Amino acid sequence: MNKSELIKAAAEKAGVSAAAAAKVIDAALEAAVEAVKKGENVQLVGYATIAVAERAARKAKNPRTGAVVEVPAKKVVRIKPGAKFAL
Repeated sequence: MNKSELIKAAAEKAGVSAAAAAKVIDAALEAAVEAVKKGENVQLVGYATIAVAERAARKAKNPRTGAVVEVPAKKVVRIKPGAKFAL
């Protein structure tokens, strides 16, 4: 399912126009992105938790040349699915 299909499905379930559903979905996604950029966790209870995690610096090997390179530490986004996504 892509974003436009999600908007269409949400509009049908909520009984609103696709334009209204698109505004709400876009606003919710923007708010989540802003919160994660600030370092906050976004918890959608039962659905998912979106959090920032630190990835430690490490050494990696270039598969083409075999040279060992230093990969710096960085922040990454982790998404942990909630109970409603259990299959």
